[in-house]
Amino acid sequence: MKRIENCIAGCSPELANILEIAAKAALRAGKIIRELYGKPHQIRQKGDIDLVTEADISSENAILAILDKAGLHAEILAEESQSIYNEIPTGPVWIIDPLDGTTNFAHGFPWFAVSIAYADKGGSQVGVIYCPMQDELFYGCLDRGAWLNGKPIRVSGIPVLDKSLLATGFPYDVRKKTAKVLAALEAVLIRVQGIRRAGAAAMDLAYVACGRLDGFWEIKLKPWDTAAGQLLLEEAGGKTSDFQGSCYSPFISEILATNSLIHKELLSVIRDVL
Repeated sequence: MKRIENCIAGCSPELANILEIAAKAALRAGKIIRELYGKPHQIRQKGDIDLVTEADISSENAILAILDKAGLHAEILAEESQSIYNEIPTGPVWIIDPLDGTTNFAHGFPWFAVSIAYADKGGSQVGVIYCPMQDELFYGCLDRGAWLNGKPIRVSGIPVLDKSLLATGFPYDVRKKTAKVLAALEAVLIRVQGIRRAGAAAMDLAYVACGRLDGFWEIKLKPWDTAAGQLLLEEAGGKTSDFQGSCYSPFISEILATNSLIHKELLSVIRDVL
């Protein structure tokens, strides 16, 4: 895979191998999703607005098959088939979202991604996010930077909230609990140039990492939503935290992610509301 060669060249042999496996799995899953896009879908609901399609299942099965063939000794945390955990994993674990943005996919809105992270010792070591409709492969390994289709990426240089373009997302129980979501949206909206809510947290984080967005916040996320994106963002020079400014982990349900320059200012706004 030529587009990951430059990144792999600077990784340790172990992480280089893991990145190659993750990229292969993400590209294979993305091909499946792309082939199913625009066709009639088999859709079931996990909640009022939480969908699962045949693409989620097919994508996850393809990823797990590649990981199984690779033979690495690691736990699996995957959204559709192995999503339950009693304790935060401390050993090697694959954290997988086979299709982040399922509602978009089901409606034919081409904003969705495959997200695969490999974590160990409490943090992501490798992260891959593949956007199949754009054919954009975001990836990175610890201490080797973040990359997009063979080129290194960096966060934006926007220094103030007033000139920033941000993204956010809404939780699946938003119909029942709207007050905090709308309060945060209103508080931030009047202080920025714009807010986008496109519906795929992994892509939002990848876009902050490459400078297309300046920041992102959301509540009630799952580990597979952010494990890969956190690594990419931080390797690209960005910053993540919870809403109190403490260290972020994908096993925390709230995330504030920025280019680092606007972090303190955005944190102040969010913290006052939430």
